[in-house]
Amino acid sequence: MSATTPGLVCGHHHLYSALARGMPAPPQQPTDFLSILQQVWWRLDAALDLEMLRWSAMLGALEALQCGTTAIIDHHEGPNAIDGSLQVIADACEEVGVRVVCAYGVTDRWQDDGTLWADEHVPPPSMTDAARRGIAECERFVASGGRGMVGIHAAFTCSDETLVAAAGAAHDLGVGVHVHVAEGSIDAAAGARLQRLATDDWLLVHCVHLDRDLPGTIAHNPRSNMNNAVGYARPARRANAVVLGTDGIGADMLEEFRLAYVAHRADDVTASPDAAWRWLSNGWELMPEAKTDTVTWNYDHVDSPWHVAFTPGIRAIDVRRAGGEVLLHDGTPTRVDANEVVAKAAEQAARLFARL
Repeated sequence: MSATTPGLVCGHHHLYSALARGMPAPPQQPTDFLSILQQVWWRLDAALDLEMLRWSAMLGALEALQCGTTAIIDHHEGPNAIDGSLQVIADACEEVGVRVVCAYGVTDRWQDDGTLWADEHVPPPSMTDAARRGIAECERFVASGGRGMVGIHAAFTCSDETLVAAAGAAHDLGVGVHVHVAEGSIDAAAGARLQRLATDDWLLVHCVHLDRDLPGTIAHNPRSNMNNAVGYARPARRANAVVLGTDGIGADMLEEFRLAYVAHRADDVTASPDAAWRWLSNGWELMPEAKTDTVTWNYDHVDSPWHVAFTPGIRAIDVRRAGGEVLLHDGTPTRVDANEVVAKAAEQAARLFARL
């Protein structure tokens, strides 16, 4: 038994984090969202170089393809892997056969002296050199023909100067801004700081603690929100279009759909899978090319939200591009050697862990 659908879209990913699995334990046990960022993710992204990023992105793209996800909206961060990073990610995804929209998430959290901004309750005072380079990377990538957005990490790690500059660069390029918004309570002021800047083409990620309406599409990441214990975002209450993302935890969008439904149901017992299915389907509005891809699945009711919500283990068998190119055949990628990608990624993970 089998059925086909278009390619799925991951509305928010961090391909740079694919190497994180198995990383050494942090120096201290994180006890809240901020300490998770400080002890895990900010240490990891500071250790990345472009070779690590290449194989991390290729591994992430490979795993996406094997899950029937043929398009990714990515958000990269790495203060020592900025210049040229978006092209590295785009090239890695193209080698596998996965479409990608790239952005570098600018931030002032790394001050020019190499230290972290110490006062989490007050935004950094001014734009740093790393933030300038991040905006320049987005501008260079888009201006050279890359499909991208301007990224912002989050308002609480950016000065007002950086927020205005990033929004202005996106406007001048004719693209949107891809930004984490009020993911944790520490960023609860994001709505007030972004209100005068946000426009309909922005991608607003998380919005768990957002205290007002902002224009743009919301990327809901249920697994990540639960993993970081930041709370339930209640995306169904928003008037915005909602898409599903993974926040870097793979790109299995059917699994993310199931989690989105379960989280919604836990909050509202009258909820059905239909709402989460709309959020999954809205990804095609952001990356319509994925709708021209064809995914053949090992389950013949994969087009039914009520079936998929209660059927784990659904896997992609074949993936084809419009025009007939086969990207995945019997679960095996055709453009790259999966064993080589996994082996090279493991080598780079070892390098990364040594730096930690």
